[in-house]
Parts: sequence; C-alpha cells; structure tokens
Amino acid sequence: MALPLYDSQPARRVPWVTYLLVAANVLVFLLTPMAQFATWYGENDVRKCKVTQFSMEYGAVPKELTTGEQQPLPAEVAHECGQATFTKTPWTSAFTSMFLHSNWVHLLGNLVVLFVVGMGVEDRLGRLRYLLAYLLFGLVAVCGFAYTTPDSGIPLIGASGAIAGVLGAYLVLNPRGRIISYVAPVFVARLPVWVVLGSWFVIQWLSLGDTSSNVAYVAHIYGFASGMLFAFLARRAGPARGIAALSRG
Repeated sequence: MALPLYDSQPARRVPWVTYLLVAANVLVFLLTPMAQFATWYGENDVRKCKVTQFSMEYGAVPKELTTGEQQPLPAEVAHECGQATFTKTPWTSAFTSMFLHSNWVHLLGNLVVLFVVGMGVEDRLGRLRYLLAYLLFGLVAVCGFAYTTPDSGIPLIGASGAIAGVLGAYLVLNPRGRIISYVAPVFVARLPVWVVLGSWFVIQWLSLGDTSSNVAYVAHIYGFASGMLFAFLARRAGPARGIAALSRG
C-alpha cells in the first residue's frame, strides 16, 4: 500500500483551513484521556475507564444515531467503570467523533494524509467551501456507517471518514496529478494519483468482510464516494472564485 507523503502540485495559496483542521485534531487529542499528556484523567484502570466513557460520550454510536436515544453503557463496561455520568444528544456525536482518535498512531496516520491531499482540495474548492465539504464528508461517513450497522453499540471515532471524502474529491479535481508516496517496504515513488487513491479504495472495499478489524471500512467508502460526488458537482458549478476571495479576506 502507498502512503501519500507529498503533493507534487503545490497549492497556490496558504492552506489555512487544512492547517486549522490539523491543529484542531491535535489539540483535541491532547485534551482527551487517549493522550498520555492528559494526566488529570488518572492512570491505569482509572484512565482506561475514562477512555471508555469519553468514547461513548463523544463518539458516534450507531444505535444512538438510528434511534435518536442515548444508550446505556454495555454491561461489562458498567460493571468495571460504573454507569454513565453524562447526558448525550446523539446527533452531536456525528460531529464530535470526527475530532477524536484512539492513540498517536491513529492521529498521525490520519493527519499525514489530510495534510498531503487537503492542501490541493482546499486550493481548488476555496477555503469556506472546503471546510463545509470536509464536515459534510465526515457526516456522510458517520451516518452511512450507522445505517449500515444500526444495532451496533460500539462508538465510532476518528477523522478518517472525512479524510476519505477529501481523497475522493482530490481524485476528481486533480485526476492527472502525481503524489510522492512511501511504498512498503523500502522505497519512495512519484505515482499517479489514480494509482495511490485507487489502490487505497480497493483495499477498503476488499476489507469490508474483515470482522476481526476495528477499522470502519464502510465509513471510508461512504466518505470517499461523497467526496467524489461533491467534487463532480463543484467542478460543474465552476471554480470557487467568489468563495476563495471571501475566505482570503
């Protein structure tokens, strides 16, 4: 699999929204119990319970999104950590879940990809439209996952659904581009964008039946498809000159 490292077609203006999204994800992570930096959450079993409760409170639980009602903590979690101490409005978790990550590897993997492809998409869509599109992609990914697994009580967290949408948009907006990528195990290559992103999509599709993984592959597919559709519509509507000019101001 190829990991994007650098977009060979640099942005024409400073990608402030991409920088903002990267910074927001890092800052939120540092304030969550998933980061060892946040020592106020305690240690060992206490922190483990805090991580579980935090994920349930701010993560997107499919059964909550499909029923519109907060669900009790799973019995095993309640036994170890006690009952929920929070009141949750389920629909808000569709947005908050986009800014949560389980660990540093999860966070950095997502942000490297966002940084590489986000700049190009922001440059082509304009800052405001790009920001709204990013949130839309994440929302579609979360809702798609929820309605595919409506009875699941496991919280979905991570920016990968929204970032998958950015990948789909990039493929449509810059189909002839090339991305400098790390190709396992040892070399770096300048590859056509359709090879890098196409192979990524195929892997997500082939992994749909992997029940042993905790990766929400179906959310990635929904996000990617929404990004491609949005980019097709945006390209037909013409360049975002007015929006870009407004956001530069």
